Amino acid sequence: MKNQISIIIVSLLLASCFNPNKPNTSENETGERWSIEKAIEWSAKQKWIRGCNFQPSTAINQLEMFQAETFDPETIDRELGWAEDLGLNAMRVYLHHAAWGADPEGFKKRLDQFLAIAHSHSIKIIFVFFDDCWNAEYAVGKQPEPKTGTHNSGWVQDPGAAIHKDPAIIVALEAYFKDVMSHFKNDERILLWDLYNEPGNSGYGNASMHLLQKAFEWGRAVNPVQPLSVGVWNLSLSDLNKFQVENSDIITYHNYSSMEYHQAAIDTLSAYGRPLICTEYMARKFGSTFQDVMPELQKQNIGAINWGFVSGKTNTIYAWDTPIPDGSEPETWFHDILRKDGSPYRAEEVALIRSLTNK
Repeated sequence: MKNQISIIIVSLLLASCFNPNKPNTSENETGERWSIEKAIEWSAKQKWIRGCNFQPSTAINQLEMFQAETFDPETIDRELGWAEDLGLNAMRVYLHHAAWGADPEGFKKRLDQFLAIAHSHSIKIIFVFFDDCWNAEYAVGKQPEPKTGTHNSGWVQDPGAAIHKDPAIIVALEAYFKDVMSHFKNDERILLWDLYNEPGNSGYGNASMHLLQKAFEWGRAVNPVQPLSVGVWNLSLSDLNKFQVENSDIITYHNYSSMEYHQAAIDTLSAYGRPLICTEYMARKFGSTFQDVMPELQKQNIGAINWGFVSGKTNTIYAWDTPIPDGSEPETWFHDILRKDGSPYRAEEVALIRSLTNK
């Protein structure tokens, strides 16, 4: 793994040095956190934000989604067409520095192609840079096949264990982050930059603070037209939470509980006076359902981005902690809305979504 990290660092640094879009902080004004007024003005220009965390059904993780060998624009186009048909207008999509390190220019071309497909379906994208969830080790190239009946068996962290084994990778991460963001910093097809998914997860706790701070520092140096945010997700991570809400332009959060407890989180976060987007919700097992949550978020003009869209290689119809070894379909899906053929898991859910989106 260490040798692989070193190769990635070298390739990223070379790409950064010769990248014409690399930000020049001596010439470009460094940004500051948006004022509350600017955040509200931005929010007023958006339609009610609703969508999913999107992974095409043919990709098990972020690497398989965006590597050249497995990038699947045909499936992406078909599935985002289904999203458009439901009236969804935003998708949250994860990136990975290793895919970029292997092919920086190709990676950005594929992102541009993905954005073009999404735009053709009137969908804006929330890109996620870093992630502390699931598998700590990863490698470019062929990705593992899904483990039967197991939720997100092939999902990978970014940068995961690498940053704890070799802190020098921070140099590569900066090159990756700034190159990608600066390339798309004025792109109206991007709704928001989500800098770091669930920092502190996987037992990292405050060990994730350094990268979290750097992500905001790098984002302000690039100074994109889109807002920056990192969603709060765990009340026990008080130091991380404080930093996140005090530096985000738009307040984002995750909540997989029923509306009673979800509303308590909304009430707390509303005190900051900034627009809210729930960037993860909807786990049927826990009472977080479309029927219970989505209408309430619409009433309060809070963005509603549920986890999962089309059932596929991520296996997120299975619950986090309840694998089904024989791979049979669970009676109650945990996440996801549609089957691979585009038919709904529950017709009443699709009918509700259509009613809320005027479809």
